Amino acid sequence: MAETEWLSIGAGDAARRIAVLSREGKGAPVVWLGGFKSDMASTKAAYLDAWATRGDRPFLRFDYSGHGVSEGRFEDGTIGRWLEESLAVIREYAKTRPLLVGSSMGGWLALLAARRLAKESPQFAPLGLVLIAPAVDFTEELMWKELSAEARREIEEKGVYLRPSAYSPDPYPITRNLIEEGKHHLLLGGTIQTGCPVHVLQGMRDPDVPWRHALTLMEHLSWDESVITLIKDGDHRLSREEDLARLVAAIEGFDPS
Repeated sequence: MAETEWLSIGAGDAARRIAVLSREGKGAPVVWLGGFKSDMASTKAAYLDAWATRGDRPFLRFDYSGHGVSEGRFEDGTIGRWLEESLAVIREYAKTRPLLVGSSMGGWLALLAARRLAKESPQFAPLGLVLIAPAVDFTEELMWKELSAEARREIEEKGVYLRPSAYSPDPYPITRNLIEEGKHHLLLGGTIQTGCPVHVLQGMRDPDVPWRHALTLMEHLSWDESVITLIKDGDHRLSREEDLARLVAAIEGFDPS
């Protein structure tokens, strides 16, 4: 296993160190962007690391601040903060144009990163995006609009709501700052420019990101070559052996090397 490296980001009270695992290899680097409250030791990230090792492929994964072993409090996190970290890691560690693989929240971040990189750092503009149950605009569409009136009131008055999770015994803190800051990064109000093709993998039994949400994303993508694979019995995680095989096939479909 690669040794953990640390990337310093921000200054003053916003300073934090991000934990990074970077594997060298040949071909386009594959960059893993994990989900909300997930980390780089997740099943899919570990599976891709093993795949990259077998094929001598460069693979890059990291923990957002407040996730995994990176510094920072989860409650301080926002889409903009985690996007800043994603861009910093890609610019620091990717040697050439990458393939971005984003899961759930990471799918939203991958789309945002692709847009920023194409504009600001074209040498790192992605060759393609593989998005797993992409939770685009989730702070607005899949959280705020779905919360009860009581939960919304807690966020507005107390600044945080402890939302029960099916993936952890502990509730997830949903902060007012997360919701409000997320409004600055919404994508579904217009055409989404990626600068590259996109392959979406979406389970139709996903209770967190409905498959129709993924179809809405497809309607907004500008790239004609973008495709979606709907997995009828697939859940949100898509971590079964057959799901992982589909994930690798989608990546290799962009870059067979």
